[in-house]
Amino acid sequence: MSAREEILAAVRRAVQGAPDVEITRGYRTSRPAEDVVGLFAERVGDYRAVVHVTPAAQVPGKVAELVGGRAMIVPDGLPSEWARAAGGAEPELGAADGVLTGCAVAIAETGTIVLDSGPGQGSRAQTLVPDYHLCVVRADQIVAGVPEAVARLDPSRPLTWISGPSATSDIELNRVEGVHGPRTLEVIVST
Repeated sequence: MSAREEILAAVRRAVQGAPDVEITRGYRTSRPAEDVVGLFAERVGDYRAVVHVTPAAQVPGKVAELVGGRAMIVPDGLPSEWARAAGGAEPELGAADGVLTGCAVAIAETGTIVLDSGPGQGSRAQTLVPDYHLCVVRADQIVAGVPEAVARLDPSRPLTWISGPSATSDIELNRVEGVHGPRTLEVIVST
């Protein structure tokens, strides 16, 4: 008998005849939050993202201002006025300066943006290869906590969870940005 089999046999002997126990799981499924937009803007800013809270009517102008001549990837499915504001012809992936996306959901408590490759979000490569990511988050896409976000997501879709610009630290805790994705994350929160 292997060590694994011995351990499992000992566990079976120990629980033999024990009554079944119902385990109640009272997971929190929502989090009260009065100002999810403000909390999200604060938390995503804590991750060194640049945040602009902008009225919906002013989003195209803000996109045009922030893009500022960069060669941007603009995925299909974005509102046409945002796409036009991002500029001309779409570059090849390797030649792109940045990407403009929407999102599937954003989480106020953690300052996290979730992409699911849906309309206006592009592919994973389109959002991870360019050095600059400009993401427009509508106020109605912001939820208070992770349980509400998970409830809105389809687990069969490719999910990318973004909490600030890509960063890592070495053993000496020297922070390096842009290793696994965009070095710069800029977020427009559309109110």
